Amino acid sequence: MDAPYLLDSNGLLAAWRRLSAHAEFGQGERYELDEWGVPVANACPSARRQIVLTDIFCQVTEQIGHLAAMSVAVTTPSFGIRVPDVVWMPCDRWEDFDRDDPVPFVPDLCVEVLLDSDRAHDLDRRVTSYLEGGAREVIVVGRHGQIEIWGVKGSRQASMFGVALSPDRMYFEQGEIAAAPGARC
Repeated sequence: MDAPYLLDSNGLLAAWRRLSAHAEFGQGERYELDEWGVPVANACPSARRQIVLTDIFCQVTEQIGHLAAMSVAVTTPSFGIRVPDVVWMPCDRWEDFDRDDPVPFVPDLCVEVLLDSDRAHDLDRRVTSYLEGGAREVIVVGRHGQIEIWGVKGSRQASMFGVALSPDRMYFEQGEIAAAPGARC
């Protein structure tokens, strides 16, 4: 039996277009493609998760500009076509590709929100592939609202873009979070 092979960006794009054309798959952004072009289903986000995603999107646009987007498919070099929760990049990077297709590279900033998401199991690969694909920074909002910031040199204490996310704690599970001194949950 032939071993599966990794698809190049053209192969991934062709597989994405086939996937998007099928009515049973509904909206393309609910699926991703792994590095072999195999569809990976993502559950529809709950109302709670959608509220948090919208809040994070609004915070990014307020802090670094309106060139952010939610649930945009991006082409990674090692993990297929993935759909980060929020992406941001400068205006000139939005201009040079067909915006009906997945972004052919990874935007400068990617944000993943793990609230009621099944992405935690592949988070390390996801973060690595975003950074390998051109992201300058990846921000992860954990299941309990904690913020992790990653760059090509590893974990960071602060965003290189000056983004300081503060998700509303009422939407997160509080059981395992230690509140910062003076913070109210």
